[in-house]
Amino acid sequence: MFTDYVPLAPNNRVLIWSENAFLREPSCPLWLLVFWWAFRKCYDVRTMSARNAAWNLLTEFTQSESLRKHALAVEACMRGYARKFGADEELWGTVGLIHDFDYEKYPSPQEHPYKGNEILKQRGYSDEIRRAIMSHAEYSGVTRDSQMEKALFACDELAGFITAVALVKPSKSLAEVEAKSVRKKMKDKAFARSVSREDITNGAAELGVDLDQHITFCTLNLKFENLQQNGASI
Repeated sequence: MFTDYVPLAPNNRVLIWSENAFLREPSCPLWLLVFWWAFRKCYDVRTMSARNAAWNLLTEFTQSESLRKHALAVEACMRGYARKFGADEELWGTVGLIHDFDYEKYPSPQEHPYKGNEILKQRGYSDEIRRAIMSHAEYSGVTRDSQMEKALFACDELAGFITAVALVKPSKSLAEVEAKSVRKKMKDKAFARSVSREDITNGAAELGVDLDQHITFCTLNLKFENLQQNGASI
């Protein structure tokens, strides 16, 4: 039987029958042709993307709703910066979405993101993606050299902080969040004390963007993504 391979995700392939070979042979049964036509109309495997694979990986290892929302928030910011810099939006989005996928199972600095890096390597993710994710942990010793690596570090803590600001609003909605309120909350050391203000500030500086503009940019991208996905609430 002739076969084609259609890659669905890194190191993950789905075997399909070739339309140019077996399905067009005279011996091919009619029922198989009908099945294949219906299958292609309802579920074209070629539409599967790296984003689907990344989401499946995240949900496989992360059950916490808050951690999933954080991943989505970082993804939204990363996609925004990819568009701004004319970079690969899917690549940057994938890095943002799975940067902490192993954290729930391996939360200690001795394990995260090292365990995740091993898993990503086993599943065929590129060195570029794995290095970017390793570099977002200050203690990993992996320097942030590329624009994507710097963007991930810059967006990580800030995305979490913006979400925290939204949750104390009466509507608990990103729609009420403005950059100036985020800046104000950053000065309140008792608020979201686990979020490193230093990382937020240093991240913007490393990326080469003004801090206020960085906050505004990420806030707008989170609002846009949130409206697309959920309407008005987080």
